[in-house]
Amino acid sequence: MQSAPILVFGRTGQVAQELARLSRSQQIAMIFAGRETLDLAAGGDPGALIAQIKPSAVINAAAYTAVDRAEQEEAQAFQLNAHAPGQMARTCAAQNISFIHYSTDYVFDGLLDRPYREDDATGPRSVYGLSKRAGEEAVLAAGGRAIVLRTAWVVGAFGSNFVKTMLRLAQTRDEIGVVADQIGRPTWSRSVAQAGLAALELLARSPQSAGTYHAGGADDASWADLAAGTFERSGALGLASARVKPITTADYPTPAVRPANSRLDSSKFASLADWQPMAWTKALDHILKDIATSPEGPDA
Repeated sequence: MQSAPILVFGRTGQVAQELARLSRSQQIAMIFAGRETLDLAAGGDPGALIAQIKPSAVINAAAYTAVDRAEQEEAQAFQLNAHAPGQMARTCAAQNISFIHYSTDYVFDGLLDRPYREDDATGPRSVYGLSKRAGEEAVLAAGGRAIVLRTAWVVGAFGSNFVKTMLRLAQTRDEIGVVADQIGRPTWSRSVAQAGLAALELLARSPQSAGTYHAGGADDASWADLAAGTFERSGALGLASARVKPITTADYPTPAVRPANSRLDSSKFASLADWQPMAWTKALDHILKDIATSPEGPDA
């Protein structure tokens, strides 16, 4: 029997909202600390909140995710993505509390010609990637019972993400140019949330399993593939649809460098935890049905 709730940092993001849904459906006690509870960006001390609540475990689903804006807001990105997770990890280590921290494919340079494994060399090429890598290092340096879960291309019915952006653009455009030369493994936000709970279970039965794991989607796609897959399904559900025009990264320059290869090999985590990666087409079916039945639709 769970003796204390799980403390989740983050409340309105994609993964935090999926964790909230899982907490209701699985009757798992969770407390969500959003910005109104503790402003991590302003230097709020997560350690003090952990000490006050005395949770059974901590999941950090809070992050600075504005990839392009991070190029001008380095201090803010590092505060949320590196310093705050480090504080959480050190407090959890001192109090022997299991800690799950989410990270990203952006810690890699994206130049490999195969999916990235956990032991591949990192080489972030953006401020966002550098801040997330610094967060990984801070969490692992704390030496506690912690797992870093890297994921990528997270999409779902909640928060802001690529699928919802495509649906919004399709409301006013017949054709949308979408990058076709960046490859990843689209990952349902609910799968990411489930991976966090599976990581806690893994730590409970095998504390020595602390470390870094990948928890992404099962199969490959380009952004253009994901957009096309979205529009192949959206019309039948009463959602907007558009034609996809494949373009190159050079056609759509951004302040931050995007990895050309964002594929994560999740086989190690799947072999150890009660979790399996999901095909992105199957994930899309769930996501679009969620959006279509939401009172707010794609703007939720």
